[in-house]
Amino acid sequence: MSMLESEWGSALTSPSRAASGAAVLLGVWVLLLTVVNLVWGAYSSGMKVLWIGFVTGDSAASNIVHDGLEVMPDDIVFGLIGVALLGLGAMGIGKAVEGGFSAWISELPRGAILSSLFSPESGVNRTMASWMIILGVGFYLCWSAVNTTWVDPGVYAMMIVMVCFGFAMHTMADAES
Repeated sequence: MSMLESEWGSALTSPSRAASGAAVLLGVWVLLLTVVNLVWGAYSSGMKVLWIGFVTGDSAASNIVHDGLEVMPDDIVFGLIGVALLGLGAMGIGKAVEGGFSAWISELPRGAILSSLFSPESGVNRTMASWMIILGVGFYLCWSAVNTTWVDPGVYAMMIVMVCFGFAMHTMADAES
């Protein structure tokens, strides 16, 4: 019996709806950061992020002064990573969701996260979880836009904790039902 023929093997090799959705959202976020970095600079005070230095922790090579629309090789690689994540996620969703990617997009407003924002009929825990996700993402977007710093580790720490706890609370509610 090959790995693909076993039940756990097919679970490991078939695309997951949750993992594919996460890849789509991560791809959109990477593309947003790429556009911000190209147009305004994603680092503080109009500085441009050099993604290779940022990811490797080399502070001397992590940012430069932003001089208009200047495309660096880092921007191209980072943008391609975003496109790849978005594409892989969309392909996975196309296989995991009946109706494909467009059906997944149209299901989002009726999904557990958005539908429980203003209605506690699915439980108060789901409502709190949805608001944690919205507040975490909203905090990141607002703080970053106001302070023109899109790569602040402290802001990431706040956002990630709120978003992860929100998703964990939704996952626990799904496991109970």
